[in-house]
Amino acid sequence: MDFKLTEEHIMIRDAARDFAKSELLPGVIERDEKQEFPAEQVKKMGELGFLGMMASPEYGGGGMDTVAYVLAMEEISKIDASASVVMSVNNSLVCWGLDTFANEAQKEKYLAKLTTGEKLGAFCLSEPEAGSDATSQKTTAIDHGDHYILNGTKNWITNGKSADYYLVIAQTDREKRHKGINAFIVEKGWPGFEIGVKENKLGIRGSDTHSLIFNDVKVPKENRIGEDGFGFKFAMKTLSGGRIGIAAQALGIAAGAYELALEYSKVRKAFGTEICNHQAIAFKLADMHTSIEAARHLVMKAAWDKDNGNNYDLSGAMAKLYASKVAMDVAVEAVQVHGGNGYVKEYHVERLMRDAKITQIYEGTSEIQKIVISRSILNK
Repeated sequence: MDFKLTEEHIMIRDAARDFAKSELLPGVIERDEKQEFPAEQVKKMGELGFLGMMASPEYGGGGMDTVAYVLAMEEISKIDASASVVMSVNNSLVCWGLDTFANEAQKEKYLAKLTTGEKLGAFCLSEPEAGSDATSQKTTAIDHGDHYILNGTKNWITNGKSADYYLVIAQTDREKRHKGINAFIVEKGWPGFEIGVKENKLGIRGSDTHSLIFNDVKVPKENRIGEDGFGFKFAMKTLSGGRIGIAAQALGIAAGAYELALEYSKVRKAFGTEICNHQAIAFKLADMHTSIEAARHLVMKAAWDKDNGNNYDLSGAMAKLYASKVAMDVAVEAVQVHGGNGYVKEYHVERLMRDAKITQIYEGTSEIQKIVISRSILNK
Protein backbone atom coordinates (compact mmCIF):
# COMPACT_ATOMS: atom_id res chain seq x y z
CA MET A 1 0.00 0.00 0.00
CA ASP A 2 1.31 3.41 -0.98
CA PHE A 3 -0.47 6.37 0.59
CA LYS A 4 1.87 9.02 -0.80
CA LEU A 5 0.50 11.53 -3.27
CA THR A 6 2.52 12.42 -6.35
CA GLU A 7 3.90 15.92 -6.82
CA GLU A 8 1.20 16.53 -9.43
CA HIS A 9 -1.53 15.44 -7.02
CA ILE A 10 -0.22 17.79 -4.33
CA MET A 11 0.01 20.66 -6.83
CA ILE A 12 -3.60 20.11 -7.98
CA ARG A 13 -4.89 19.82 -4.41
CA ASP A 14 -3.11 23.02 -3.36
CA ALA A 15 -4.31 24.89 -6.46
CA ALA A 16 -7.91 23.88 -5.71
CA ARG A 17 -7.49 24.89 -2.06
CA ASP A 18 -6.11 28.31 -3.00
CA PHE A 19 -8.87 28.87 -5.56
CA ALA A 20 -11.57 27.94 -3.05
CA LYS A 21 -10.25 30.33 -0.42
CA SER A 22 -9.52 33.25 -2.76
CA GLU A 23 -12.38 32.99 -5.26
CA LEU A 24 -15.21 30.98 -3.66
CA LEU A 25 -15.12 32.01 -0.01
CA PRO A 26 -15.81 35.72 -0.64
CA GLY A 27 -19.55 36.04 -1.14
CA VAL A 28 -20.40 32.39 -0.49
CA ILE A 29 -22.90 33.28 2.25
CA GLU A 30 -24.61 35.89 0.08
CA ARG A 31 -24.83 33.52 -2.89
CA ASP A 32 -26.46 30.93 -0.63
CA GLU A 33 -29.01 33.42 0.70
CA LYS A 34 -29.89 34.77 -2.75
CA GLN A 35 -29.76 31.35 -4.47
CA GLU A 36 -27.26 32.95 -6.85
CA PHE A 37 -25.44 30.73 -9.34
CA PRO A 38 -21.66 31.29 -9.09
CA ALA A 39 -21.31 32.08 -12.80
CA GLU A 40 -18.11 34.11 -12.55
CA GLN A 41 -16.46 31.56 -10.29
CA VAL A 42 -17.48 28.63 -12.51
CA LYS A 43 -16.02 30.41 -15.52
CA LYS A 44 -12.70 30.75 -13.68
CA MET A 45 -12.90 27.06 -12.71
CA GLY A 46 -13.11 26.26 -16.41
CA GLU A 47 -10.15 28.49 -17.22
CA LEU A 48 -8.08 26.73 -14.55
CA GLY A 49 -9.00 23.30 -15.89
CA PHE A 50 -11.29 22.17 -13.06
CA LEU A 51 -14.28 21.39 -15.31
CA GLY A 52 -12.67 18.79 -17.59
CA MET A 53 -10.02 17.25 -15.40
CA MET A 54 -10.30 13.62 -16.52
CA ALA A 55 -11.16 14.23 -20.19
CA SER A 56 -8.67 13.57 -22.99
CA PRO A 57 -6.20 16.41 -23.70
CA GLU A 58 -7.02 16.24 -27.42
CA TYR A 59 -10.45 17.62 -26.54
CA GLY A 60 -9.16 20.23 -24.14
CA GLY A 61 -9.30 18.05 -21.02
CA GLY A 62 -6.66 17.70 -18.35
CA GLY A 63 -6.04 14.00 -18.88
CA MET A 64 -5.76 13.60 -15.10
CA ASP A 65 -6.61 10.57 -13.03
CA THR A 66 -9.57 10.18 -10.68
CA VAL A 67 -7.39 10.64 -7.59
CA ALA A 68 -6.47 14.15 -8.77
CA TYR A 69 -10.13 14.88 -9.41
CA VAL A 70 -11.35 13.82 -5.96
CA LEU A 71 -8.54 15.77 -4.28
CA ALA A 72 -9.71 18.93 -6.07
CA MET A 73 -13.38 18.12 -5.36
CA GLU A 74 -12.68 17.82 -1.64
CA GLU A 75 -10.98 21.21 -1.46
CA ILE A 76 -13.66 23.04 -3.47
CA SER A 77 -16.40 21.38 -1.40
CA LYS A 78 -14.88 22.53 1.90
CA ILE A 79 -15.81 26.07 0.92
CA ASP A 80 -18.71 25.96 -1.56
CA ALA A 81 -20.67 22.78 -2.29
CA SER A 82 -22.82 24.69 -4.79
CA ALA A 83 -19.75 25.26 -6.94
CA SER A 84 -18.45 21.75 -6.42
CA VAL A 85 -21.66 20.08 -7.64
CA VAL A 86 -21.35 22.06 -10.88
CA MET A 87 -17.78 20.75 -11.10
CA SER A 88 -18.91 17.22 -10.30
CA VAL A 89 -21.68 17.06 -12.90
CA ASN A 90 -19.55 18.58 -15.65
CA ASN A 91 -16.60 16.30 -14.90
CA SER A 92 -18.06 12.97 -13.76
CA LEU A 93 -21.29 12.76 -15.70
CA VAL A 94 -21.05 14.94 -18.78
CA CYS A 95 -17.39 15.12 -19.83
CA TRP A 96 -16.50 11.59 -18.71
CA GLY A 97 -19.64 10.17 -20.30
CA LEU A 98 -18.93 11.82 -23.63
CA ASP A 99 -15.20 11.12 -23.55
CA THR A 100 -15.83 7.44 -22.86
CA PHE A 101 -18.90 6.66 -24.98
CA ALA A 102 -19.49 9.40 -27.58
CA ASN A 103 -18.25 9.13 -31.17
CA GLU A 104 -15.55 11.37 -32.61
CA ALA A 105 -17.95 13.81 -34.23
CA GLN A 106 -19.85 14.28 -30.95
CA LYS A 107 -16.61 14.78 -29.03
CA GLU A 108 -15.35 17.40 -31.45
CA LYS A 109 -18.65 19.26 -31.50
CA TYR A 110 -19.54 19.13 -27.80
CA LEU A 111 -16.81 17.77 -25.52
CA ALA A 112 -14.11 20.23 -26.60
CA LYS A 113 -16.28 23.13 -25.43
CA LEU A 114 -17.34 21.49 -22.15
CA THR A 115 -13.85 20.67 -20.89
CA THR A 116 -12.73 24.31 -20.94
CA GLY A 117 -15.87 25.74 -19.41
CA GLU A 118 -16.82 27.57 -22.61
CA LYS A 119 -20.03 25.57 -22.36
CA LEU A 120 -21.62 23.86 -19.37
CA GLY A 121 -23.32 20.47 -19.25
CA ALA A 122 -26.23 18.84 -17.43
CA PHE A 123 -27.21 15.20 -16.91
CA CYS A 124 -30.93 14.50 -17.21
CA LEU A 125 -32.12 11.16 -15.81
CA SER A 126 -34.44 11.83 -12.85
CA GLU A 127 -38.18 12.20 -13.34
CA PRO A 128 -41.16 12.64 -11.00
CA GLU A 129 -41.62 8.83 -10.92
CA ALA A 130 -38.17 7.74 -12.05
CA GLY A 131 -35.59 8.99 -9.60
CA SER A 132 -34.09 5.91 -8.03
CA ASP A 133 -35.96 3.63 -10.46
CA ALA A 134 -34.11 4.58 -13.64
CA THR A 135 -35.88 1.91 -15.69
CA SER A 136 -39.26 3.68 -15.36
CA GLN A 137 -38.58 6.46 -17.84
CA LYS A 138 -41.71 8.34 -18.89
CA THR A 139 -39.76 10.66 -21.21
CA THR A 140 -40.01 9.22 -24.70
CA ALA A 141 -37.91 9.56 -27.85
CA ILE A 142 -39.81 8.24 -30.86
CA ASP A 143 -37.74 7.23 -33.89
CA HIS A 144 -38.65 9.19 -37.04
CA GLY A 145 -35.93 7.96 -39.36
CA ASP A 146 -33.19 10.60 -39.33
CA HIS A 147 -34.33 12.11 -36.02
CA TYR A 148 -36.18 11.42 -32.76
CA ILE A 149 -39.12 13.34 -31.27
CA LEU A 150 -38.52 13.90 -27.56
CA ASN A 151 -41.38 14.38 -25.07
CA GLY A 152 -41.42 14.38 -21.29
CA THR A 153 -40.22 16.07 -18.11
CA LYS A 154 -37.00 15.80 -16.14
CA ASN A 155 -36.78 16.87 -12.50
CA TRP A 156 -34.10 18.15 -10.10
CA ILE A 157 -31.58 18.83 -12.84
CA THR A 158 -28.32 20.42 -11.68
CA ASN A 159 -27.18 23.25 -13.99
CA GLY A 160 -30.76 23.16 -15.29
CA LYS A 161 -30.76 26.74 -16.56
CA SER A 162 -27.02 27.42 -16.73
CA ALA A 163 -26.13 24.48 -18.98
CA ASP A 164 -25.75 24.69 -22.74
CA TYR A 165 -25.75 20.95 -23.51
CA TYR A 166 -27.96 18.33 -21.87
CA LEU A 167 -27.48 14.56 -21.80
CA VAL A 168 -31.08 13.31 -21.78
CA ILE A 169 -32.10 9.72 -21.02
CA ALA A 170 -35.36 8.67 -22.70
CA GLN A 171 -37.43 5.59 -23.54
CA THR A 172 -37.52 4.65 -27.23
CA ASP A 173 -39.17 1.24 -26.97
CA ARG A 174 -41.17 0.67 -23.77
CA GLU A 175 -41.63 -3.05 -24.42
CA LYS A 176 -37.86 -3.55 -24.20
CA ARG A 177 -37.77 -1.78 -20.80
CA HIS A 178 -34.15 -0.92 -19.92
CA LYS A 179 -32.92 -2.22 -23.28
CA GLY A 180 -35.18 0.27 -25.04
CA ILE A 181 -33.62 3.35 -23.38
CA ASN A 182 -31.34 5.79 -25.22
CA ALA A 183 -29.17 8.78 -24.32
CA PHE A 184 -29.21 11.98 -26.38
CA ILE A 185 -27.29 15.23 -26.56
CA VAL A 186 -29.79 18.10 -26.55
CA GLU A 187 -28.90 21.76 -26.98
CA LYS A 188 -30.45 24.65 -25.10
CA GLY A 189 -32.74 26.71 -27.30
CA TRP A 190 -34.03 23.91 -29.50
CA PRO A 191 -37.74 24.39 -30.32
CA GLY A 192 -39.99 22.74 -27.73
CA PHE A 193 -37.31 22.65 -25.02
CA GLU A 194 -38.45 24.64 -21.96
CA ILE A 195 -36.77 25.26 -18.61
CA GLY A 196 -39.07 25.15 -15.59
CA VAL A 197 -38.97 27.20 -12.40
CA LYS A 198 -35.95 27.07 -10.13
CA GLU A 199 -36.26 24.82 -7.07
CA ASN A 200 -36.09 26.57 -3.67
CA LYS A 201 -33.77 24.15 -1.86
CA LEU A 202 -32.59 23.43 1.68
CA GLY A 203 -28.92 23.35 0.67
CA ILE A 204 -26.57 23.87 -2.28
CA ARG A 205 -28.73 26.90 -2.92
CA GLY A 206 -26.20 28.50 -5.26
CA SER A 207 -26.61 25.58 -7.64
CA ASP A 208 -29.48 26.10 -10.08
CA THR A 209 -31.82 23.13 -9.99
CA HIS A 210 -34.71 23.09 -12.47
CA SER A 211 -37.31 20.90 -14.10
CA LEU A 212 -36.94 20.54 -17.86
CA ILE A 213 -39.85 20.11 -20.25
CA PHE A 214 -39.59 18.60 -23.73
CA ASN A 215 -42.51 19.16 -26.11
CA ASP A 216 -41.92 17.53 -29.50
CA VAL A 217 -38.22 18.40 -29.46
CA LYS A 218 -36.55 17.26 -32.69
CA VAL A 219 -33.24 15.53 -31.89
CA PRO A 220 -31.00 14.54 -34.83
CA LYS A 221 -30.13 10.84 -34.88
CA GLU A 222 -26.43 11.73 -34.85
CA ASN A 223 -27.00 13.10 -31.33
CA ARG A 224 -27.80 9.65 -29.93
CA ILE A 225 -24.93 8.33 -27.80
CA GLY A 226 -23.92 4.78 -28.71
CA GLU A 227 -26.00 2.10 -30.37
CA ASP A 228 -29.77 1.87 -30.11
CA GLY A 229 -30.69 0.73 -26.59
CA PHE A 230 -27.38 1.78 -25.01
CA GLY A 231 -28.91 4.55 -22.88
CA PHE A 232 -29.51 2.61 -19.66
CA LYS A 233 -25.99 1.18 -19.61
CA PHE A 234 -24.63 4.65 -20.37
CA ALA A 235 -26.54 6.13 -17.42
CA MET A 236 -25.52 3.40 -14.98
CA LYS A 237 -21.81 3.44 -15.88
CA THR A 238 -21.72 7.23 -15.81
CA LEU A 239 -23.52 7.44 -12.47
CA SER A 240 -21.19 4.82 -10.99
CA GLY A 241 -18.27 7.15 -11.58
CA GLY A 242 -20.33 10.17 -10.59
CA ARG A 243 -20.84 8.67 -7.15
CA ILE A 244 -17.11 8.90 -6.54
CA GLY A 245 -17.31 12.63 -7.23
CA ILE A 246 -20.25 13.07 -4.85
CA ALA A 247 -18.43 10.98 -2.23
CA ALA A 248 -15.53 13.44 -2.57
CA GLN A 249 -17.97 16.32 -2.22
CA ALA A 250 -19.37 14.78 0.97
CA LEU A 251 -15.83 14.28 2.26
CA GLY A 252 -15.06 17.93 1.57
CA ILE A 253 -18.17 19.16 3.36
CA ALA A 254 -17.24 17.04 6.39
CA ALA A 255 -13.61 18.17 6.34
CA GLY A 256 -14.62 21.81 5.96
CA ALA A 257 -17.02 21.63 8.90
CA TYR A 258 -14.43 19.84 11.03
CA GLU A 259 -11.71 22.39 10.28
CA LEU A 260 -14.04 25.23 11.26
CA ALA A 261 -15.01 23.44 14.48
CA LEU A 262 -11.37 22.70 15.36
CA GLU A 263 -10.33 26.31 14.80
CA TYR A 264 -13.29 27.64 16.77
CA SER A 265 -12.65 25.28 19.69
CA LYS A 266 -9.17 26.75 20.11
CA VAL A 267 -10.35 30.35 20.52
CA ARG A 268 -13.76 30.03 22.20
CA LYS A 269 -13.45 29.99 25.97
CA ALA A 270 -15.81 28.55 28.59
CA PHE A 271 -15.25 27.93 32.28
CA GLY A 272 -11.88 29.64 32.17
CA THR A 273 -10.27 27.79 29.27
CA GLU A 274 -10.55 27.13 25.54
CA ILE A 275 -13.37 24.68 24.90
CA CYS A 276 -11.01 22.23 23.15
CA ASN A 277 -9.61 21.54 26.60
CA HIS A 278 -12.94 20.18 27.76
CA GLN A 279 -13.21 16.44 27.19
CA ALA A 280 -16.76 16.72 25.82
CA ILE A 281 -15.47 18.85 22.91
CA ALA A 282 -12.13 17.07 22.53
CA PHE A 283 -13.89 13.72 22.12
CA LYS A 284 -16.23 15.18 19.51
CA LEU A 285 -13.22 16.39 17.54
CA ALA A 286 -11.56 12.98 17.87
CA ASP A 287 -14.64 11.20 16.50
CA MET A 288 -14.99 13.72 13.67
CA HIS A 289 -11.35 13.39 12.63
CA THR A 290 -11.46 9.58 12.72
CA SER A 291 -14.63 9.28 10.65
CA ILE A 292 -13.33 11.77 8.08
CA GLU A 293 -10.10 9.84 7.72
CA ALA A 294 -12.04 6.59 7.23
CA ALA A 295 -14.23 8.25 4.60
CA ARG A 296 -11.15 9.63 2.85
CA HIS A 297 -9.68 6.13 2.55
CA LEU A 298 -12.92 4.80 1.03
CA VAL A 299 -13.06 7.66 -1.46
CA MET A 300 -9.42 7.20 -2.45
CA LYS A 301 -9.90 3.44 -2.81
CA ALA A 302 -12.81 4.00 -5.20
CA ALA A 303 -10.78 6.52 -7.20
CA TRP A 304 -7.83 4.09 -7.29
CA ASP A 305 -10.09 1.28 -8.49
CA LYS A 306 -11.37 3.45 -11.33
CA ASP A 307 -7.88 4.54 -12.34
CA ASN A 308 -6.59 0.98 -12.33
CA GLY A 309 -9.36 -0.48 -14.45
CA ASN A 310 -11.00 -2.38 -11.59
CA ASN A 311 -14.74 -2.65 -11.18
CA TYR A 312 -15.60 0.35 -9.01
CA ASP A 313 -19.35 -0.17 -8.59
CA LEU A 314 -18.90 -1.58 -5.08
CA SER A 315 -16.12 0.71 -3.87
CA GLY A 316 -17.87 3.77 -5.30
CA ALA A 317 -21.16 2.87 -3.62
CA MET A 318 -19.44 2.26 -0.28
CA ALA A 319 -17.54 5.54 -0.55
CA LYS A 320 -20.70 7.53 -1.26
CA LEU A 321 -22.77 5.75 1.39
CA TYR A 322 -20.23 6.27 4.15
CA ALA A 323 -18.87 9.69 3.17
CA SER A 324 -22.38 11.16 2.91
CA LYS A 325 -23.22 9.85 6.39
CA VAL A 326 -19.99 11.31 7.72
CA ALA A 327 -20.78 14.65 6.07
CA MET A 328 -24.14 14.82 7.81
CA ASP A 329 -22.85 13.63 11.20
CA VAL A 330 -19.78 15.84 11.25
CA ALA A 331 -21.64 18.95 10.08
CA VAL A 332 -24.23 18.51 12.83
CA GLU A 333 -21.47 18.12 15.42
CA ALA A 334 -19.64 21.16 14.03
CA VAL A 335 -22.77 23.22 14.68
CA GLN A 336 -22.88 21.80 18.22
CA VAL A 337 -19.24 22.70 18.87
CA HIS A 338 -20.01 26.26 17.82
CA GLY A 339 -22.98 26.40 20.18
CA GLY A 340 -25.27 29.35 19.52
CA ASN A 341 -22.84 30.72 16.95
CA GLY A 342 -23.26 27.53 14.95
CA TYR A 343 -26.81 28.57 14.22
CA VAL A 344 -25.64 31.87 12.77
CA LYS A 345 -24.85 32.15 9.06
CA GLU A 346 -21.58 34.05 9.39
CA TYR A 347 -19.87 31.02 10.94
CA HIS A 348 -20.54 28.89 7.82
CA VAL A 349 -21.22 25.58 9.59
CA GLU A 350 -25.02 25.85 9.39
CA ARG A 351 -24.70 26.12 5.60
CA LEU A 352 -22.41 23.09 5.47
CA MET A 353 -24.96 21.17 7.54
CA ARG A 354 -27.71 22.05 5.05
CA ASP A 355 -25.44 21.22 2.10
CA ALA A 356 -24.50 17.84 3.58
CA LYS A 357 -27.99 16.36 3.37
CA ILE A 358 -28.18 16.28 -0.42
CA THR A 359 -25.13 13.99 -0.62
CA GLN A 360 -27.31 11.24 0.88
CA ILE A 361 -29.90 11.76 -1.86
CA TYR A 362 -28.61 12.68 -5.31
CA GLU A 363 -26.80 10.39 -7.75
CA GLY A 364 -28.35 7.47 -5.91
CA THR A 365 -29.83 7.69 -2.40
CA SER A 366 -28.14 5.94 0.50
CA GLU A 367 -30.77 3.22 0.20
CA ILE A 368 -29.81 2.67 -3.44
CA GLN A 369 -26.14 2.44 -2.44
CA LYS A 370 -27.06 -0.31 0.02
CA ILE A 371 -28.82 -2.19 -2.78
CA VAL A 372 -25.69 -1.93 -4.93
CA ILE A 373 -23.45 -3.03 -2.06
CA SER A 374 -25.66 -5.92 -0.94
CA ARG A 375 -26.08 -7.27 -4.47
CA SER A 376 -22.34 -7.11 -4.96
CA ILE A 377 -21.43 -8.95 -1.79
CA LEU A 378 -24.23 -11.54 -2.13
CA ASN A 379 -23.26 -12.35 -5.71
CA LYS A 380 -19.64 -13.05 -4.85
